[in-house]
Amino acid sequence: MSWEYPRFIAHRCGGALTPENTLAGLGVAARLGFRVVEFDVMLSADGMPLLIHDQTLERTTSGAGGVAEFSWEELSRLDAGVKHHRAFSGEVLPTLRQTLDACRSLGLAANIEIKPASGHEVATGSTVARQVRTWVNEWPDVPLLFSSFSEVALAAALEEAPEVPRALVVKFVPPDWRARLQRLECLALHCAARYLEPALAAEITAAGFPLVCYTVNLPEDAARLFAAGVSAVFTDRLDLFDPRP
Repeated sequence: MSWEYPRFIAHRCGGALTPENTLAGLGVAARLGFRVVEFDVMLSADGMPLLIHDQTLERTTSGAGGVAEFSWEELSRLDAGVKHHRAFSGEVLPTLRQTLDACRSLGLAANIEIKPASGHEVATGSTVARQVRTWVNEWPDVPLLFSSFSEVALAAALEEAPEVPRALVVKFVPPDWRARLQRLECLALHCAARYLEPALAAEITAAGFPLVCYTVNLPEDAARLFAAGVSAVFTDRLDLFDPRP
């Protein structure tokens, strides 16, 4: 599979405009002209890949407790929209398959961030990659990318679906960034914008690796990063950026 970074990527589906990691967010991103969305995938207790960022349910859903403690049937009954705004009451936690199907229908490419709960790194990387590999066999023309903070999960994804491109996510760029990317056969590095040093940005881009920053919500910050050689940024403020080429 090929992968090409646009300048702007919609963070957690719809950024700040919708409940994060929901199908509602995908719809808003598409209507605003975004071509690529990013979302987080974790496993339920019975191994269903679903979209959620936190290991616990309280911040974004009507539930409480750890995501990995509940079956998919239990998680599917939660409200994933009402805490954002009552207008989104009834929004559910989508499965990975539902999300990929929606991306295909909306013409969106997807950065799938593998977000394992603690102790579930291998299982999450393998399960997500296996499901994506099966889906890609049906719909090979939808560009997909794996990313993760967990090198263990990325290694598991590499073993299960080596044809899907990968990116390593870090907060601070580590001194051995090149060795880590090579070991995991990653095409790019994703890092926190606020901690990126210009000299490191120049080093990474000079080596031919795309460098992508999160989370960038001001146009002036995006302009500064692009001037430093950054290829793309993740944003929550979909309303402040024009994603058209």
